[in-house]
Formats: sequence, C-alpha cells, structure tokens
Amino acid sequence: MAAIVSVIPIILLFVLMMGLKMSGWKSALITLVVTIVLALFAAPALGIVPDKYAGVSIYGITLWSVIEGFLKACFPIILIIICAIFSYNILCETKEIETIKAQFIQLTSDKGLLVLLLTWGFGGVLEGMAGFGTAVAIPAAILIGLGFKPMFSAVICLVANTVAVGFGAVGLPATTLANEVAGELTGGMASHEMLCEVSTYIIIQLSLMFFITPFLILMMTDRTKIVKNISLALFVGVFSIAIQFSCALFLGPETPAILGSVGSIIAMLIYNKLFLRHEAEKDTVHVEKQKFGFVKTFKAWSVYGFIIFFILISSKICPDINALLKSTLVTKFQLPVIGNTFSFGWLSNAGLMVFLGAMIGGLIQGLSFSKLMKLLAKTTVNLQKTALTICCLVALASLMNNTGMTLAIATGLVALTGSAYPFFAPLIGSIGTFVTGSATSANILFGKLQAAAAGQLGLVNNAQFFGVSGNETNWLAAANCAGSEGGKLLSPQSIAIATAACDMEGQDGDIMRKTLPFAVFWILMNGLMVFLGLHVI
Repeated sequence: MAAIVSVIPIILLFVLMMGLKMSGWKSALITLVVTIVLALFAAPALGIVPDKYAGVSIYGITLWSVIEGFLKACFPIILIIICAIFSYNILCETKEIETIKAQFIQLTSDKGLLVLLLTWGFGGVLEGMAGFGTAVAIPAAILIGLGFKPMFSAVICLVANTVAVGFGAVGLPATTLANEVAGELTGGMASHEMLCEVSTYIIIQLSLMFFITPFLILMMTDRTKIVKNISLALFVGVFSIAIQFSCALFLGPETPAILGSVGSIIAMLIYNKLFLRHEAEKDTVHVEKQKFGFVKTFKAWSVYGFIIFFILISSKICPDINALLKSTLVTKFQLPVIGNTFSFGWLSNAGLMVFLGAMIGGLIQGLSFSKLMKLLAKTTVNLQKTALTICCLVALASLMNNTGMTLAIATGLVALTGSAYPFFAPLIGSIGTFVTGSATSANILFGKLQAAAAGQLGLVNNAQFFGVSGNETNWLAAANCAGSEGGKLLSPQSIAIATAACDMEGQDGDIMRKTLPFAVFWILMNGLMVFLGLHVI
C-alpha cells in the first residue's frame, strides 16, 4: 500500500504530460500540490516517514523539503540552463553561429554523421565536463541553427545524452554511487580500487548501448542508409567503449565520458575520410565551401572554447585548482527541521564556468558588456516557465525523498520481484532519475538500497564476471547508475531543458511520448545485462 500511494505523483505526472498534453510547468505545479497533500496526510498514516524525523512536525518537514528543492533547483540547475542558453544566444546575436554551422557542415556532407558528431561526440564532451543539461541544451540549439526541426533536435539530443550521464560532471554520479555503497558496507569512503570496479561494471552493463545508441541516432536522422548506419555505429562504438572501459578500469570515473567522447569524434572523422569523403550522397547537407582562417575560427568558437577551458581547469583534471575553488566562497548551511545540508560553491559550479566562457567569448565577438547584460536578462525572462517547472520538480523529488515515499517505491519493488530483482535493479535507478532529474541524486537515493538488496539476496563479494573476480554488490549497485541514464530520457527536468533550448514551450508531453520507447528499451536492455551478469556469465 505504501508503494502504491507513493507512486501516485509519478503516475500523475505521466498522465498530465502525456495523456492530457498539459504543459510542463502546469503539470509540475499540480503534481507538487498533490505530493504535498500526500506528504501531509498519507505518509504519516502509512508510517513511511523516516525514523530520524520521529516527533518532528510533518508540516515542518514538508515546508523545508519544498524550500530545499527550490534551492537545489536554482543552484546550480537553473543557473546552468540560463547560462547555456545565454551562450547560444550570444552566437545568434553576433551571427557567429553561421560560421560554426558552416564548419560543422564542411566536416562532412553526410547528415547522419553531422548529427552524430554534434550529439554523441560534442554532447558527450559537454556531459563529461559539465553535465546538468548542457549536453542537451547546447547541441540542440546548434542543430536548430543548422536547419533541423525543433522536435527532432530535442528528441535526438535526449537520446544521445544517455551513455555519458553516469560519468557526467567529471564522474560525479559514479563517484557518488561508489561512496554511497562503501558507506553502506564499511561506513567509509570508496577506495580507488572500488571506484574503478564500479565504473568498469557500469561500462560493461552499458556495452551494447555503445553500439545501439549511435545506430538509433543515425537511423532517426536517415533511415535509407541502413548498411552505412550499421558500419558507422560499429566503428564509433568500438572506439567509444574501448577508451571508456580503459579509463574506468585504470583511472576511475572522472575521465571515461570526456576522453571516450573525444575518441568517438576522432573515430567519426576517420570514418568520414576513409569511407564517406568521396561518396555521392542524395540526402546530404550542402554548403558552399568557405575558407576560415585562424582568427575567424577562434572568434566563432571563442564562446564554447572558453566554456570548455574553464570547465576543464576547474575540474578534477586540475586537482589543485579544483580543491581551491571548492573550498572558496562556499555557501553551506543546515536546513531547519529536516536537518539536510545545502551546499553551493559560487566559484566551483559549472554555471559560473559557462557564464565566464560566454561573457569572454561575447566580448571577443564584439558585443559590449551592457549588450551582454541585456541579452542575459532577456534570456532569463524567456526561461521563467522552465524555471518554474524545474523548481516544482526538484521540490517534489526532495519532498518524496524526505517523507519516505521514494524509498517506499524501491522497497516495494524489491519485495515484489524477489530473486528476479537484479533484472529490475536498473528500473529503480531510472525511477530515481525520473523523479529527481539527476543521476547523481538517483544514486544518492538508491545506492545504499541496492547494496542492501544485494545482502538480502545473498550475493557474494568474490564472484566471476567474464572470468575476472569481482564484487556482486558493486555489480548490482552499478545497475542503479546504468539504469539512471535511461531515466534521463523521461525526466521532466531534462525535457524542460530541451523545450527551453528548442523554444518548444508547452510541448513537454509530446517530447516525452517520443522518448518513451527509447527509455523502455534502454531499461529492458540494462535489466537483461545485469541479470545475465549475475546468473549466466
């Protein structure tokens, strides 16, 4: 009963957005109100409120959970979205987007390869460095600038932004998961060996998707070239998985998405030179050949170039700078009643890095400081409904978590599935990401649950995976992160980012309907890989 009642907000959100075709902000607001009612009356009656809140007023828990959600939504999610769209608007204002479009098109005359470069390659780099929607917002905006339809651009960027999510923001989701599991097992932080093992397991569980996802992207772009799409997907997939697997196994979770995506871009350019360069294509993107000097190229790419530069130097790739930024100008305080800690680094967040890159690039491209500020204000005003949507959704997630509803859903699924639970483990991660919009948050919510479920199922810590000794608890926990990436396809927050980037206000439900088949397929494939890994391989 607790699980059934707790899942009402998720079902309601689906019905409002997909069934009634209600806009994202209205759906999110209504669902938040319903969740507040459930939190105030149903959660205490069902006895699912966590024991740590024994004797605490449910009204206080509800109020501060909503406040917590609003804070987390604004810092950094909405901040990053505004800055990402701001960076694209600068390029449109200065017309330098035309140079970028021409250069991308001149890399290849094949539409499929062009889209794959932007979404799987460039989008993967952005996800690996920044995360939090940048990999959807920026490539989608560029695709529209290249002449692709908004709906196509939104859906294909959501489909592409999956495999890299577990290692987004310099490995934050995978690192968080390993630390959550280590806390459940030993009470401490994850060792380097454990970080590498969990990261490697995530790659193995996603291995088929390294080939299937590029193939789907190519088929969505052009269904007439099946043989070319298969060969290109295999070629790119081999590069991607080989690099990401090596990074995960030897280095840990920080670099797989970044280096793997760079490797896939190189693979695409090699494939284009070897197999596509001299082909006569019927359905290709054509543009008059232009020559761009270094100065013109630097000016056009200065916005994104500086964004990448600031993100890199502030990441764990530069540990000394990363440590300095994370310890300077950090707002950190404990929220009353619920006792959770809110923390935000004003110098270390990805939003600031995107803002700085956009500002410096905008100045280089000829805009004055006052013009940039007016453009930023206009961008912010235009995103007000998106901001409201995300605030409601993150508040909903915080409320469901603090009142025990999220845990009740997961616990109910464990009880229902029994020994078949490993097949459904990725689904729990997907639910976490659907509700919270973040793979990191999904791992915080359910990482320890997956470890506890492994104990209940009698899994051992010295099993054989593909002939190599490993930890079954880590294998099951990795399923949470792998599954959480599928949840990104349906997450209302991710869809809200896509609608904002593509100027598709009110079409959230339409996008969700188109991504639903991909999400279901993703979760089923993950479940099969996890189950086979434990019981067959």
